Amino acid sequence: MRACNLTNGKELSAANVVVADSLFKRMKGLLGRSEMLAGEALWIKPCMSVHTFFMKFPIDVVFLNKRNRVIAVIKNLQPNRMTRLYFKAVSVLELPAGTLTATATGVGDEIEIA
Repeated sequence: MRACNLTNGKELSAANVVVADSLFKRMKGLLGRSEMLAGEALWIKPCMSVHTFFMKFPIDVVFLNKRNRVIAVIKNLQPNRMTRLYFKAVSVLELPAGTLTATATGVGDEIEIA
């Protein structure tokens, strides 16, 4: 799977989107990893909030509604932090820190994950 910003045509994740759609996969998330490489992404669904407790690296976070429109972005979320709840979010895309700036991805953009 890959993730692409349809609004500006830029790829967020080349071909390595991992889906976390079970309770265990959502709870584990990126825990236990020492880094997230360029081109990787974790798509968590359902999800309205994330945390980076016990993580070793920062991430970029994209909150998506049911139409995969970006409703919020958090750039460079550092380890041991927590986001607020985004009640309109149905999923979250976690990306390597710097991806959102590099791809000019922001609120209102449409994301395709296929």
